[in-house]
Amino acid sequence: MNILVVRNDKLGDFITALPTCKVLKDAGYSVSVLVTPLNEELASSCEFIDKVIVDRGEGVLALAKKLRPYKFDLSITLFSNTRVALAQLLAHIPKRYAPATKIAQIFYTHRKKQRRSEVKMAEFEYNLALAKSAFADLSLTYPQPLCVFEDAKEMYEDFKKQYGITKEVIAFHVGFGGSSDANYSLDEYVQMIESILHVNKYQVVCTFGPDEEALAQTMQEKLRNKDVVFYISREGLVHFAKIISGFKLFVSTSTGTYHLASLAGTATLTFFADTLFASSKRWKSVGDEKLQKHFMLPEDKVKREEILEEVKHFLIR
Repeated sequence: MNILVVRNDKLGDFITALPTCKVLKDAGYSVSVLVTPLNEELASSCEFIDKVIVDRGEGVLALAKKLRPYKFDLSITLFSNTRVALAQLLAHIPKRYAPATKIAQIFYTHRKKQRRSEVKMAEFEYNLALAKSAFADLSLTYPQPLCVFEDAKEMYEDFKKQYGITKEVIAFHVGFGGSSDANYSLDEYVQMIESILHVNKYQVVCTFGPDEEALAQTMQEKLRNKDVVFYISREGLVHFAKIISGFKLFVSTSTGTYHLASLAGTATLTFFADTLFASSKRWKSVGDEKLQKHFMLPEDKVKREEILEEVKHFLIR
């Protein structure tokens, strides 16, 4: 059976779709994905994805024309809108599964009430449950880590040599995007970093996306003359994932890079907003839960400071 999985939004959201792709592939199906240009490279690197179709924002008819030649037997749309739903109808996909939300649901043949806003499970678990509604006997177990990137160890060794790194690395990704609602300030990140430098046990690396050069410069000024490596990822998501996979710990807010680190099997320490919608209950990542340390950040200043002290103690233990 030829299956299309649709998750054409941001990095973290797409990563929550990967367990669904994996279990469908393990069940013997051909798995294609519809993704945004941002996620094309990562999707193409996954051995359990057969074909990658890139949604470039074209009109409904053009998207339907793009999908039609694949002759999909069934689609599972993990995040829907009217454009994507109608395009699948016009592409003549006979069975189309999606959550029963929004007006777009009228264009699907099978709709599952999930009420994701109630957060009874994590986003990736809702995705798996939707696939299970299409295939009742589908096993939902998948390996950890989900993605083992080829030549990652060699690339990480090259990274260490390039920057003269001889210790285990604790990395900080201070920027954020997507739906992240909570983060510490740059000065508070500096406090965390200085607590690690004081014990002289780990190498600190600050990582940045390709569009965060100004942020990197700001952090360099705040940490002037400190033994910190500053790394701007310019070689793409897969290269970045390979570097991250070698870190001892990846510290960030709940953003796409957090999900990427967990996907690669790296331990994570992550900040979430103290709301159900943005919580770790909804956005825990697809990696081993034992490797995920979550902190919910309230608006109350005193409580945030208390959590910051707890974080600093955790980092130097």
